[in-house]
Amino acid sequence: MTDDFERRHGFPPGVNEVRRADSADRAAARTLARDSLVPADLVTFYDSIGEVAWADVGNGCFLDPAADVLLRFKHYGTVDVGAGQKDRGLVIGSNGGGLSYVASPGGMIHRTRTASLDEPELDRVADDLRQFLELLEGSLTRFVTNGDPGCL
Repeated sequence: MTDDFERRHGFPPGVNEVRRADSADRAAARTLARDSLVPADLVTFYDSIGEVAWADVGNGCFLDPAADVLLRFKHYGTVDVGAGQKDRGLVIGSNGGGLSYVASPGGMIHRTRTASLDEPELDRVADDLRQFLELLEGSLTRFVTNGDPGCL
């Protein structure tokens, strides 16, 4: 993916990695789980994966470390996941172009329509984390194959 990146773009590639979880990641995930802030499958994910950073897939694709998710929650609280819904979600990452990914306690993953989280409009992009990760994998595959990351 990054073999001829610098030649094509004129600057070196960014960080493109899936980082293993460390003890700090797992501790933050346990705190999120204890307070019932994220779905169980995300806690399981954070037990193995510390973060996903694909800076060069389209605008980028990022699943934040659990510690960052927890810190953002402490500073900014939760995000309303839709009009008339009582669920409040947490921002777990972004597409690198200003849109955020929000996980609801029920497990659905949403994406903001704009960069603002004050009164966000959200679209459901996946029914659960597994489906979301499959969509991310498809984005990476499409990007490597034809340079188009798709809709995420």
